[in-house]
Parts: sequence; structure tokens; C-alpha cells
Amino acid sequence: MLTRPDVAIVGAGPVGLAIAWRCASRGLRVTVHDPAPGSGASHVAAGMLSPVAEAYFGEHELTGLLAESAARWPRFAAELAEASGADVGYRGDGTLVVGLTADDLAEARRLWSYQQGLGLPITPLRPSELRDREPALAPRVRGGAVAPGDHQVDPRRLVTALRVAAERAGAVLRPTRVGALSEVDAGITVVAAGCGAAALTGLPVRPVKGQVLRLRAPGRGAPDFRHVIRGYADGESIYLVPRDSGEVVVGATVEERADTEVTAGAVLRLLRAAVDLVPELAEYDLVEATAGLRPGTPDNAPIIGSLPGRPGVLVATGHHRHGIVLTPVTADLVTELIVTGEPDPLLAPFTPDRFGKEPRWN
Repeated sequence: MLTRPDVAIVGAGPVGLAIAWRCASRGLRVTVHDPAPGSGASHVAAGMLSPVAEAYFGEHELTGLLAESAARWPRFAAELAEASGADVGYRGDGTLVVGLTADDLAEARRLWSYQQGLGLPITPLRPSELRDREPALAPRVRGGAVAPGDHQVDPRRLVTALRVAAERAGAVLRPTRVGALSEVDAGITVVAAGCGAAALTGLPVRPVKGQVLRLRAPGRGAPDFRHVIRGYADGESIYLVPRDSGEVVVGATVEERADTEVTAGAVLRLLRAAVDLVPELAEYDLVEATAGLRPGTPDNAPIIGSLPGRPGVLVATGHHRHGIVLTPVTADLVTELIVTGEPDPLLAPFTPDRFGKEPRWN
């Protein structure tokens, strides 16, 4: 006879698996439902942990949550490595934010001023100081800044490690698709299904398409730059994420559409901007071009907490472009809510009921 789980989690991306790991580690019986673990947005994600560079106008509360979760990442990565025996590619080299042209630099400076006004650690640098840190940058780069606390992790390795850690802690993964919440029998159900949460919960989660490229350094050596490089190149927003394996992730488009086709125009724009900032990338191998769907919300913030009108159902979705950096804090907050029944004050701005009327759920 099967034992009814204490917690059933719908979705085995980083957020769902991290919740499973944390809950199972607290002694709860946990089942995770997903026909293809790690195949969603995380498979395409670059893995930037960027509470500073991702701090945008009008998102003050979200910025606070990003900073809180980023501060938890070093311990989270260490605990996960111990629990799984796997390296998740956590790197603390910092991030350079750059502008190629005078107009690009003016746009970047406007955002730096806002970020500095919030007390975030970002320091402007002259072009010569930038190239002292990263000689691979193009001579044309007009200026930039350094955000030393903006780090990175490899999302694909993260998913693998989280799955191992969750299963070692006792969680059971079932390759089943959940079409309605009535199909799940558990003490508490957590919907961590990314864009799929909309159909299950009625919450305003929409797909936001992102196209991403992966390059590889010649000879499979490490890239000649170590910092994450973010910036603007002739008005095109771009990021370059170097891995020790020789991979460089280049992204990403932001498109209000729900297909996952890779388009020639997007590849052209991303490659042009990347090579404008780091010319040597023209000699790298193009090994992958993919597209994924981020789970967006009306205010760009995640939805975490109890689903109105449905006792025993929690949601952890809508992380948009912040799913990887917010994984530790989301897992911790949801696990504490499950164990204690009391929501942490950090959750207050991000609960599902902030969108007004009670959603229509399946």
C-alpha cells in the first residue's frame, strides 16, 4: 500500500527540486511530479546570480529578495555539493557591466545611479580599468562598472545535483504529468511548474521567450575572460557567461511570445553584440542555439505562498528571469511555511493574493 506523501511538488526545475530536497531533509515524505525534470526554463538559463545588475527601476521589493537569496547562495552551493557529491559550477568572479558606445554608456550609467542609490555594491570603472580586469574586452568599449557580488552557477549541473540530493534525502520523483490539482493526493501540494502553473492555478503567469547561444573556446580550453560580462552594444542588451569547461553562454532575447523556435535574426543580433564586446568570440565554435519560456508575471516578481481558495496548495512560480538566483530563498521560505504553517515576512510582497480576485484553478 502506497503511503500518502506529506508534500507533493508539481515541477522538477531548480525551485521544485530545491523545495523537495529541503522538505525531505526535514523528514517529510515528498513526491515530485514531472515527466521531464530540468527541461524547462532552467535548461536554457545562463545561471547569473545578479542582485545588483538585475536591479531595475520600480522593483525595489524584488531587488531586496534577490539580494537576500544571493547572500544565501554560497552556503546553499556548499551544502548541495556535500549532499549530492556534485559541483554546481558556482563561481564568484564578479560581473562587469559595460557600454560599447557613448549612448550605451549613458544608458548604463542611468541604471548604475539608481543601483548605487539603493546602496548596492557597483563601482564605475574607466576603460583602462576595465581592460586591466578583462584584456579580452574590445578597445571600443567606452566604460563600465564592476559588481563584485554578482556571481554565477551552471543551471544544468544545478538541476542534476538537486535531483541527486533530493532523492538521497528520500524524495521520490515520478515521471507523471499533472493536468489538474485534483489528480494530486498529498497533505500539501506545491505548484512549481513554471509557465504550466497558469493552467493549474489560474494565476497570471505568462510565457516570455528567451533565445540563448552557447559557444565553446577553441581547443576546449577555458575562455580568456573570467568575469560575467553584461552590457549594451549599439543598443542591444547582452550578457556573456564564461564557464571553466570552455563554454560561453550568450543571451538573451526577451520576447512576448510562446513558441520555442530559434530565429536567424536573434542569432545574428546576439552574435554581433557579443563579438562587438569581446572580439575573440568570433573564433569560438557555435555549439548550441536554444529557446526557452520564462514564467513572467504582471509585476515581474515571483508568486510564492498559499493559493487563495484552495487550502493545502502552495505556489512557487513566476520567477521570470530570476529563477536560478531565487532558488535558495524560495526553497527556504516554502519549506518553513510547510513545516511551521507561518509565512515569513519576506513573503508578504510576493503572495498570490496580490493580484486581486480569487483565481480559477483546475
